[in-house]
Amino acid sequence: MAYYYIKGEKMHKVLLSIEDLHTNDAGPKARTDIEKILGKEDYDIWDLPFNYESKLKKFKYVYWNIPRLFKGQQIDEIYFQFPAYSTVLMDALIKSIRTTTNAKLIFIIHDIESLRRFQTNEYTKNEAKWLNEADGLIVHSQAMKDYLISHQVETPMVILGVFDYLNPQLLQIQKPYRRSICFAGNLVKSTFLKKIDFKGKMQLEVFGPNPLEAFPSDVSYRGVYSPEELPKHLETNFGLVWDGSRTDTCDGSYGEYMQYNCPHKVSLYLSTGLPIVIWKKAAVAKYLVDNGLGIAVDSLDELPSRLSQLSLEEYEQMKARVQKVAEGLRNGKQIKTAIKKINELI
Repeated sequence: MAYYYIKGEKMHKVLLSIEDLHTNDAGPKARTDIEKILGKEDYDIWDLPFNYESKLKKFKYVYWNIPRLFKGQQIDEIYFQFPAYSTVLMDALIKSIRTTTNAKLIFIIHDIESLRRFQTNEYTKNEAKWLNEADGLIVHSQAMKDYLISHQVETPMVILGVFDYLNPQLLQIQKPYRRSICFAGNLVKSTFLKKIDFKGKMQLEVFGPNPLEAFPSDVSYRGVYSPEELPKHLETNFGLVWDGSRTDTCDGSYGEYMQYNCPHKVSLYLSTGLPIVIWKKAAVAKYLVDNGLGIAVDSLDELPSRLSQLSLEEYEQMKARVQKVAEGLRNGKQIKTAIKKINELI
C-alpha cells in the first residue's frame, strides 16, 4: 500500500479509541492517558462510543456508521488502541480504514485477549488476522512479541516496555525506610491476599475495590481511590505486582498473563516513586531488575527475608533510579518513543 504526503503540509494523525458505554467509568487510565499525551502532540482524538443496547443499534453502528466514518477524510496515520469490544466491530473498522483511506495503521496494544480471556483457536486466528492488517504494532514485551510471531503475526513490532502514567500527585521523595509494601488493584481477583502470612514481620497495605470481608493479620485494607488520587496515599517503600490465588507463584489466566503483559500498576508505582516487588517470571521483571528499579521473587513467602537483606544504601540508590524513570512516565516518554521507533521501522 502506498502513502502520499505533500511536502510542507501538516500530517493528519488520528488516535482512535473505542469507548464501551456500558461500563461505569470514563475508560481505563492507560487508554485515556495516551489520549491526553497524544492530544498535546497534534493528534486528532476520536473516541467512538459503542454499546450493546439493542441488536438494531449495534447493526446500524457497525454496518452504517463505521463504513462512513473515514470517507472524505484525509488521514496520514491512524493509531488504534487495540482491542475493540466486538469481533464484528473490529472487522468493520479495519475494512473501513483499508477501503476508504491510504493511512498508515498502527495498533497500540493494550491486551492480547487470546492470552488473557479468549483462549480458543477461533479467537486466536481472528486476532492474528486483525494484527496482520496493521502496518505496525506497539506491544508490551519481548515475550508478547515472540508469542505473536509464533501465531503467524508478521506485522513489524516495537516494544513499549512500560506504560506512561499521568500522575498529578507530588513524587514521593523521602519516607522512612521500614521495608514497607503496598498493593493496589481490583481485589476481587487478588485472592492470594487471603493466604498472606509474613509471620508478623511486615505489613502489606492494600488499596482497591471489592475488598475481602476479612484480611489476614499481616494485611491492612486502606480504602479505594481514583487512579489520580491513589498515588497520594501510597506511602510505603515498595509497590507489589502479583496476581492469582497463590503466594508461591502467580497462577490462573491473569497470573499467567503476567508472563507477557506489563501490568498498569507497574506504571502507577514507578510514577509515584516506588520501587517494585514483582513475580520473577513476569515479562517486565527483567526490565525492572536490570535497571535497578525493584526486586523479583519466586514466592511472596520469601519477601520478609529478601527485604531484610536490602540495605538502606541499596534502597536509596534504587529509589533515585525510580525517580528518574518517574519523570518520563509523567510526561509520556514511553508512548512517544515507541511511536517514533515504529515509524522508523515501517
